[in-house]
Amino acid sequence: MRKVILLALLTMGFTLSVHAQEADKQKTVIELPQWVKDIKISGYGMLQYQFQNPNEKSENTFNLRLMRLIMDGKISDFAWRVQMQGSSNAGPGNPTVMLVDLYAEWQKYEFFKVKAGQFKRAFTFENPTHPITQGWYSYANVINSLSGFGDRSGEKASGGRDIGVQIQGDFLKNSEGRNLLHYQIGVYNGEGINQKDKDNKKDIIGGVWFMPVKGVRIGAFGWTGTRGDMYWIDGDGTRHDIGSVRKNRYALSAEYDLNQYTFRAEYIHSQGWGATKVDSREVDFSKGDKADGFYVFGIVPVIKSKLHAKARYNTYRPSKEWSTSKTMYEIGLNYFFNKNIQINAEYAFVNDRSLAKHNYNFADIQFCFRF
Repeated sequence: MRKVILLALLTMGFTLSVHAQEADKQKTVIELPQWVKDIKISGYGMLQYQFQNPNEKSENTFNLRLMRLIMDGKISDFAWRVQMQGSSNAGPGNPTVMLVDLYAEWQKYEFFKVKAGQFKRAFTFENPTHPITQGWYSYANVINSLSGFGDRSGEKASGGRDIGVQIQGDFLKNSEGRNLLHYQIGVYNGEGINQKDKDNKKDIIGGVWFMPVKGVRIGAFGWTGTRGDMYWIDGDGTRHDIGSVRKNRYALSAEYDLNQYTFRAEYIHSQGWGATKVDSREVDFSKGDKADGFYVFGIVPVIKSKLHAKARYNTYRPSKEWSTSKTMYEIGLNYFFNKNIQINAEYAFVNDRSLAKHNYNFADIQFCFRF
């Protein structure tokens, strides 16, 4: 009997050992490739309350200004980004969801990088600035109108983006190892976000800036191109196809940004007919073929990393005449709960020469968070 029991125990032990070995074989660790490990998911939201009283008619509203979801990654020498946006750009009750960024950039050399896809145009210092760190209720009026946001040319609001290819780089290091020069030049469709070229003619945009001391940038930008499939309607209501309308622009920029002190000034000049409104191809000859504008602002810490004070002079002339200008005198505060949550508040006295009553008040409060 003892032999039978011993034999049974030995058989059971052998069987368990075999099963354990089989289980170990099935517990193979799957090693993810490095490019998957490098993927980062982030995003942010901006909630807004706004008041204004143009022509003595008070308006106030809550608004979902922006929501973005971002995926960044790297594969070998290539960095890539996919960014989706949800906003109320189409107006209250008409939210929009769109692809904002989709690009890859070869970054092997600091002095020569190549980016392809949909991304920010190589024009002005403010255009590529993050909407939250930019610090104001919106980008300056001249940036919105002449840098591919709600553009004068009539293209759809595109956050300063287009589809194309760009090269850029930094070089000429000083004794501290800091680069003194940056350049960038891109070729784009010229139609804005998520749009194919309409006239087989490309926009060429470039910029260069000098960084003589830490925190300082002094730059200049140029832009030449067209927008296709344009038309105008005469007094009898007859449509006349024009085809391509030229865009010739330049910008002059200066900035100091260091230790939470930010000062920036930019001037932009545009030559070329504008459209009647954003997201339209109808030319408005009454505006003339020139426009310009500039802004100057300062943001300084009152309590470092906690409370910033700000002031901005912000003007745009859609016909390059003071009789058409809109100027905003802005002051405000930005309060930081932490590095990921902040409140931006501001008041502006507005002088808009296009209105019957030129002067009115404007106020904006935004709650911004990142994740």
